[in-house]
Amino acid sequence: MSILYTIIVVILGILAISGLFVGVTNDAVNFLNSAIGSKAAPKRMILAVASIGIIIGVLTSSGMMEVARSGMFNPGMFTFHEVMILYLGVMFANIILLDLYNSLGLPTSTTVSLIFCLLGSAIAVSIFKISSDPAVSLASIGEYINTTRAMGIVSAILLSVVIAFTCGTIVMYISRTIFSFRYSAMLRRFGAFWCGASLTAILYFALFKGLKNLLSDHPFTQWVSEHLLLSLGICWVACSLILLFVQLFRVNILRITILAGTFALALAFAGNDLVNFIGVPVASFDAYKIASEAGSTTMLMGALSADIPANMSYLLIAGGVMLLTLWTSKKAMHVSQTELKLAASKEEEDTSQNNSSVFSRTIVRAAMQISNGLNYITPKGLRRRIDRRFEYEDIEHSGAPFDMIRATVNLTTSALLIALATSLKLPLSTTYVCFMVAMGSSLADRAWGRESAVYRISGVITVVMGWFVTALGGFLIAFVVGLILIYGGTVAFVVVTILCAYMLIRSNFSKKKGAEAVAEERATTNEDVIRQLREEVEHTMLKATKIYDRTMIATMRENRSELQAMVKEANNLFYQSRERKYTLMPTLKRLQHADIYAAHYYVQVVDYLNEVTKALLHIARPAFDHIDNCHEGFTSDETRDLMAINDEVEMINRRINTMLREGKFAEIETVLLMRDGLFERISEAMLAELSRIDSSKTSTRASMLYLTILSETKNMVLQSRNLLKSQQYFLQHQEEKEH
Repeated sequence: MSILYTIIVVILGILAISGLFVGVTNDAVNFLNSAIGSKAAPKRMILAVASIGIIIGVLTSSGMMEVARSGMFNPGMFTFHEVMILYLGVMFANIILLDLYNSLGLPTSTTVSLIFCLLGSAIAVSIFKISSDPAVSLASIGEYINTTRAMGIVSAILLSVVIAFTCGTIVMYISRTIFSFRYSAMLRRFGAFWCGASLTAILYFALFKGLKNLLSDHPFTQWVSEHLLLSLGICWVACSLILLFVQLFRVNILRITILAGTFALALAFAGNDLVNFIGVPVASFDAYKIASEAGSTTMLMGALSADIPANMSYLLIAGGVMLLTLWTSKKAMHVSQTELKLAASKEEEDTSQNNSSVFSRTIVRAAMQISNGLNYITPKGLRRRIDRRFEYEDIEHSGAPFDMIRATVNLTTSALLIALATSLKLPLSTTYVCFMVAMGSSLADRAWGRESAVYRISGVITVVMGWFVTALGGFLIAFVVGLILIYGGTVAFVVVTILCAYMLIRSNFSKKKGAEAVAEERATTNEDVIRQLREEVEHTMLKATKIYDRTMIATMRENRSELQAMVKEANNLFYQSRERKYTLMPTLKRLQHADIYAAHYYVQVVDYLNEVTKALLHIARPAFDHIDNCHEGFTSDETRDLMAINDEVEMINRRINTMLREGKFAEIETVLLMRDGLFERISEAMLAELSRIDSSKTSTRASMLYLTILSETKNMVLQSRNLLKSQQYFLQHQEEKEH
């Protein structure tokens, strides 16, 4: 046996660990978001409950890896060497694809990724086999590949999206109509029966999805399947009575239901999705053992089709890696934030980063017209009563994106849909169901108001389209990597291994830059908010000073590449400032509870920063466009005036930055005098330019750029001075409070 295959097995083992890390990062959103989003319990408790579910799920998993061994291809048609190359291509493509999605903060399906990476790599190796054998034509590729499974997955995407969204919307609307946002009284009366139904669905899910491998042949499971309605009825009554008893001790039964749902989803995730992460490496190790015992690398791998349970030690190691990832992965929280922002109840949550589209705007307009039509035919009294049920009120006072009623609906509906699909042998995806149920429930809960509906729908469309791209991307990446490996031999193997290792290391361990360097966790106290804002003011003004100076010099020298870089930096600075402005309302509400003066200062500074960066961008972008289109540069007189103005702006900014950094404002009046002098010089420059235009001593486009730079410079300096003054007043106020 060549040492090359031993190296491949070792690499696949390493990639299995990496796959577990990336997969848990991606799929943790499925079982954590309802509990985290409703703040049903402290984060550590939620993770602890999920961890117990993962442990039990791993221990009760049968370890059957039939999907990786023979789900997408016929191993009896491939030699050991070809199977190892096939598996290597799958793992390289799978890890790269999933890590890319996690970095973008998009949830995707590990099942779809595995299936289509297997399909792509298998087709690549099949083409190699067919091309090397003149007696076999491309038409016989169906003997090598199992395309039925792939088509089932594709149909499951559409099925999952439509059914989950519809069910989530209906169940949430009914639940909110019954309980409203002021649900305390109704929960005391009927909460035990409602939560009992939820627990029944969750237990049914755990039985038929999470523990199906362990209990599939058990007489009890068979009896439940034969008497399903009776079993569910008995379970509902039992759960309701238990919860009714617990409620007597003033225990919040919603928390119990949410944590139980989190446990069940984590259990199913570990018990059934484990194959998505370690199935290929385990199958490759099985192939390695079979070939080693036979002493041949050219033997066909028909033995992989046999029912071979995975070694329990592999499953325990996998479970340990999953738990470590769950507790330490920051990317998991990044993926989680995507769904939480789209599902948040607060209208002011920042969803504007999802750019609107014609499709999303059309949907919102159509929905508004339908809503107006329904309002017209619905009696006013009934409409008022229903509207009162949907009047938002945060009775939990937790500041959570949504309340525990919606969290319970999300978990119950997801669990029930997945369990029913599993019992009916329908290929629904856990990721798709959980995400679309959350989106449907947020829509029914009227979280998608007119201020955010377009952006939220755009975000949902982005995620859904990303699922389809997962299939296409996984297939193409695995197909290309498979071809490179099978045709390139050892050299290609070394090169691809190095490239993939570099990509994974850079993605997981390199430092974040630019806008991503913003603190990963939001400030939790008013002092932290103000401190972060002061630091941002200093950083923004220093950066703006540098960009303005380099833009002016590059414009005079007609340096296109430098101007292009300045436009990029100015654009990043502007969007960082704009993001702060769009998240203004939640922060403002929190600040007002403690200090309305601090809130007033916050509003002023955020607005001034936004205006400074906007003016800077309006200078850099037209300057680049002018040079990029090869227009005539400035005359010597225009250049002289602009450079003199640039020198004065630099002196003003230098003093402003010094005062912001030191917190001492003794020279603020000096800055005011310098500003007035600059404005006079700008006015003189404008008059001189108008004179040059009248005498045709300059080109029209150069004059337009010249006047634009003067106007935006004046605006930038004006806002900078206002920013400095606001900072001074606030610091004086803070000193007075302390004394």
